[in-house]
Amino acid sequence: MATKKGVWGLQQVRDKQLQDLWDYEEPLQLWSWGANTQGQLGLNNLVKYSSPVQIGSATNWASLVSAETMAGGVNDSGELFTWGRNSAGQLGQNTPTASKSSPTQVPGTTWDALKFRGGCSQQLSLVKTDGTLWSWGYSWYGRTGTLINDGAQISSPTQIPGTTWASNFTHSRGGGAIRTDGTLWMWGIGAEGNLAQNNRTYYSSPIQIPGTTWKQGCGNGTGVAAVKTNGTLWIWGRGNDGTGLNNRTDYSSPVQIPGTTWESVGNGGNQHKLATKTDGTLWAWGCNNHGQLGQNDVQPGDGGYSSPVQIPGTTWNYIASGFGNLTSVIKTDGTLWAWGINGNGQLGQNDVVSHSSPVQVGSGTNWKYAITTSASIVAVGYQD
Repeated sequence: MATKKGVWGLQQVRDKQLQDLWDYEEPLQLWSWGANTQGQLGLNNLVKYSSPVQIGSATNWASLVSAETMAGGVNDSGELFTWGRNSAGQLGQNTPTASKSSPTQVPGTTWDALKFRGGCSQQLSLVKTDGTLWSWGYSWYGRTGTLINDGAQISSPTQIPGTTWASNFTHSRGGGAIRTDGTLWMWGIGAEGNLAQNNRTYYSSPIQIPGTTWKQGCGNGTGVAAVKTNGTLWIWGRGNDGTGLNNRTDYSSPVQIPGTTWESVGNGGNQHKLATKTDGTLWAWGCNNHGQLGQNDVQPGDGGYSSPVQIPGTTWNYIASGFGNLTSVIKTDGTLWAWGINGNGQLGQNDVVSHSSPVQVGSGTNWKYAITTSASIVAVGYQD
């Protein structure tokens, strides 16, 4: 006998029940810990914490943004909330100086921070789901890429022309973004070759870097790095802390770091970088004055590694880009690990002891994303 139209059979009911059972996902909460002098933990106070503390009660957080002493989160409705220091309008709240110690919404409901990497102290840029790109904060020398007069502080999101932007990042002196066609564009100060134009000038609107297969990029005080879809890794800009090419040379055009299996790259902090390979290994280079390269050693002063060195393990996944002399990375099993300086409890160990090798943060196994500010960490995930 045929089943009546619009009526489920017993097997269909059972299949649906099983689908709902296996599709269940734990809630995605927002957590923070470490220094809190500017309210950058989003906890409505200025108290520092050495273990993860949940921000609010919402369980629908999806992605994160950061600058030096501020942070932000996007929920699954596309709403962007920011908090912390607001010295140049970087909170996007239409006020140039009023800091916030709890999440405050930036207008709009189509923000997308899943492919954002932070590296500029007082400026943010972010794409929306419609492919538009927006920027705000400190604008001197074209750092926001919006053709605003030098010295201006842009306290509300201002659009950078174009509707095909796919991902973006900020670097110590401006920003960069990749379009859906794989082209890479940059803006801001190029004094150390940061903009890869084979010169040392500045540009107040996006200018293209040669190539059409760029995948993901990042930038900080040690210059800019980006991976291509063919697994190659390239660097340019300031090289004082180590370029990854066994030297400390500034480059004004992209130069390749050996290898063809690079997967992603991120800022470990102000003066070091990290990159993952397709085999799940994690590599670091740059300054190591607080053990932030995870080599079980510390090299004071200008010491460090100018070529990539491997951090033990083969299941590394997501690099928490940002600031500070610390590193935080999520593994494929959902655990979160941190190392480096810990004077403000930013390693989440319930103490202020620094570590030069990875230590696990809490017992959670459902961490999805994390970012670092100068001395704190904000993360999205679930923890009992």
